[in-house]
Parts: sequence; C-alpha cells; structure tokens
Amino acid sequence: MHIRRANPADADAVLNLWKAAGATESVTDTAADIRRISTREYVIFILAIENENVVGSLIAAFDGWRGNMYRLATHPDYRRKGIARSMVREAEKVFDEWGVKRTAAIVEKDHPWAVHFWQDVGYVLDERMSRFIRRT
Repeated sequence: MHIRRANPADADAVLNLWKAAGATESVTDTAADIRRISTREYVIFILAIENENVVGSLIAAFDGWRGNMYRLATHPDYRRKGIARSMVREAEKVFDEWGVKRTAAIVEKDHPWAVHFWQDVGYVLDERMSRFIRRT
C-alpha cells in the first residue's frame, strides 16, 4: 500500500470507494466536484493505493484559519490495517508545513467506529460546537 495525492483522473475510483465503504452520500459526491477539489491550493486529497486500486481517501483542507479533515473512508476489505491512520498522519505532516495550528475532523456522530477512530488518533470531541449547513 502506498499513499499519494489524488488527481482529476481518480474521480470515478473515489466515488466507487465511497460507495463500497458505505460513506453517507453528499451533494458533492460527483466526479466534477472531486476533480475540482483535487486541484485546489491548500487541499491535500490523499488516496491509499493497493495493487493500483483506491482503497482509502481523506480530504484535508486549510482555509487560512483551521485545518479540516473529512471524507475519510477505507474500503471494507482493507480496514484495520493502519490505512486511515497513515492518511491522517500524512495530512498532519502537510498541515505542519502549511502552518496549521488547529485541526477539526468532520465525523458522523452516529458512526461510533468513526468517533472511536478519531479519538484513538488523538482528537477530542468538542461538545461546545454544532455544525450548521445550508445547501445552495
């Protein structure tokens, strides 16, 4: 397994991974949106590759104020092998290079395995905050 940055040609493979991983669908789960974010400055879209197949993904972005991580997914056949942890550590290295001082992870609270993962890699739940969204 190796880790690399996503590129626009990876869009379909990423969508297939998210579906296989049971990721909750989002309005931005389109090939066009994936191609766009994979080329943005201050975004590291990390992929884990095994035998030329995308088996993991993580989007990490810096907005100038805080680092944000989301869309962490690992193919079910490759879970519990350190892939997600490796992708998070890679994002943290890049965040260090960019001068990020605070990082937030967007995690579905109804997925206890995801909550436990983020706790295991050193993140703490900030119960003071809620996330509000608006679809445009």
